[in-house]
Amino acid sequence: MLFTIPVGGGIPAGVILADGYGITPATMAVLYFFSDIALAIVFEPIMRGFALLSRHSQLLTRFSESLKKSTARTMSNYGTKPGPFLLIMIAFGVDPMTGRAAALAHGHGFITGWAIAITGDMIFFTLIMASTLWLNNYLGDGTWTAVIIMTLMLSVPPLIRLIRRRLV
Repeated sequence: MLFTIPVGGGIPAGVILADGYGITPATMAVLYFFSDIALAIVFEPIMRGFALLSRHSQLLTRFSESLKKSTARTMSNYGTKPGPFLLIMIAFGVDPMTGRAAALAHGHGFITGWAIAITGDMIFFTLIMASTLWLNNYLGDGTWTAVIIMTLMLSVPPLIRLIRRRLV
């Protein structure tokens, strides 16, 4: 159930819990994949409904335009027409919902858009799962493992952005 949380914080705890019950990494990956499928089924109508409602609400229209501008600014760092690899990396670096929204903005339909988003998310999950299992085997303490992995998940990306800005 922890894998259904739409942010990465549930991954280390879910992996440690599943490992404690003897669930193999391959089975964890399959369960996580199915949680992404469930996310696609739930999120897609919400995203489409929001787009529909924003046509009739001035507030939602302004919000939608702000979101588009913010996304365009982020995407401008990667060119005007990002390919599937970049869209996969967006899902990897942010979350599958943002990856799907970026894929939709670049013309990808339901199947290809979610395939892109889920691919990025599965790469992220695999990296976090492997790191969590390794660290838990090394420390032998699931609580500290989860705390350390979640701290790294939250601190490393901003640190990388800061370093990149200073180098450029």
